Amino acid sequence: MQESDIAFIRMNYSALQLAYDAGIATITLNRPDKRNAISYDLIAELLRALDEVKTSPARVLILTGAGKAFCSGMDLDDLKSLIGRTPEQSLEDTRTMVNLFRSLYEFPKPTIAAVNGAAVAGGTGLALLCDFTLAAPEAKFGYTEVRIGFVPAIVSTFLLRQAGEKIARDLLLTGRIFDAEEAFRIGLLTQIVPQERLMDRARELAQQVMENSPTSLTYTKRLLTDHARAELDLQIEAAVRENAAIRSTADFREGVASFLEKRKPKWSGR
Repeated sequence: MQESDIAFIRMNYSALQLAYDAGIATITLNRPDKRNAISYDLIAELLRALDEVKTSPARVLILTGAGKAFCSGMDLDDLKSLIGRTPEQSLEDTRTMVNLFRSLYEFPKPTIAAVNGAAVAGGTGLALLCDFTLAAPEAKFGYTEVRIGFVPAIVSTFLLRQAGEKIARDLLLTGRIFDAEEAFRIGLLTQIVPQERLMDRARELAQQVMENSPTSLTYTKRLLTDHARAELDLQIEAAVRENAAIRSTADFREGVASFLEKRKPKWSGR
């Protein structure tokens, strides 16, 4: 029996669970009481888990969420703290998020997202950056940043590549929520799977991928990553500047405040 065939759960994480079974690593965002919202702690643990899986014997990674949501976007407490950040801190925060998204997008092993529920803002980003994205019919998506004074800068870079400019403009400028059926129709999902079959289907797909040459998979993923890298480097650097710059505006402060206070924003255009 190979090490990759042994099932076990790593216990040194709190905001997520990392399990290994039959060559498959499964990362489960584990903040169900917060709808698996992205906190600074979760980002740090996700980066650490991705590094661990990268060097492990596991050949495929599955990413999913605990409870009824996949990932509801940024944690409210961390969102509130953004208002008082310095420009330098905002830039650092943005680069940390870029590091997370690129670590997943450029992961050297095949990745599968099993979207069990709402995947909003940064949650949509995580779900759609995987090589394969399976979703339950109940799943909801949305690049909602403009609704609360943000710029969907980093996610826009990837969405433009995945869906094309016209669709990206629609989703990013309206900030609307869209369902799994629409996400599948515009090419953002690999498959819609009944909720009760979602994880089984993710594991079946992982097993199908693992029938292929491990060396070929590594080389193919490297080819895809290398092909995109130069363009991404330029686009993401511009996205980082825009994402950090918006945080010094009055509309950003009003958007965050109104969202936290559950009221309609009063935009000033500044």
